[in-house]
Order: sequence, then C-alpha cells, then structure tokens
Amino acid sequence: MLICFAVYRCAVSPTGDRLYITNYDQNKLLTLARDGTLLATYTDPALYSPRGLHVTPAGQVLVCGWTSNTVLQVGWEGESKLATPEWYGVNGPLSVCYSSTTSSIIVGQWRDNNILVFRVE
Repeated sequence: MLICFAVYRCAVSPTGDRLYITNYDQNKLLTLARDGTLLATYTDPALYSPRGLHVTPAGQVLVCGWTSNTVLQVGWEGESKLATPEWYGVNGPLSVCYSSTTSSIIVGQWRDNNILVFRVE
C-alpha cells in the first residue's frame, strides 16, 4: 500500500481504473491503479505546490500549481505534460474544473479571491 503525505486533492478517471493525487509537499502528481499500485509520478518545475485537480469526462487531467501560478494539462497516464495554457491573471490557483456545457475551464484562486473562466475549444 502506498502512503502519501500532504495530499491535497484526488480525482478518479472516468473509467474508474485510475486515481490521481496531488502531493503538494513533494510537488508531485501521483497516478494510482484501483488497487493502490503506483503507476506514475509526474513532476515539473511548472507544477510547484500542486493543489487543484480535475479529470474531464474525456479523461484529461487538469492540475493547478498553486505557487507556480499555473494550470497544466497532463496525459491520462499521468506521465507527461500535454499543455500549459498561457492564461493572463492566474494567481494562486487552488481549484480547477471543466464544464462541458459551456466548454470552459473554471479556475478558483486563493490570492485574489477571483474565479477565472476560460473558454476552450
């Protein structure tokens, strides 16, 4: 069994076979199998103090770097970065969510108490 410290958020893949966990003390995104087996560990300088985490219905993993002021898109396998959107105004992101109804990514921020909404295609 894997023991994680400083877990901030977790999310489950749409198929239920993967669990994603942000570990903010070690600046990691962990991907576990349903049985708890560690499948992948993702680290990146752009992902400092990861907090918010969301898996879209299509299986895209969105994760917030709180201190690095970033939101990253990571592959479903949890091993590679797919994108770092260049959004103006992201400041201390703590939560992220994708709305398929509005095709938007919604980012909740800590530092200035704002919620940002970004339209995506």
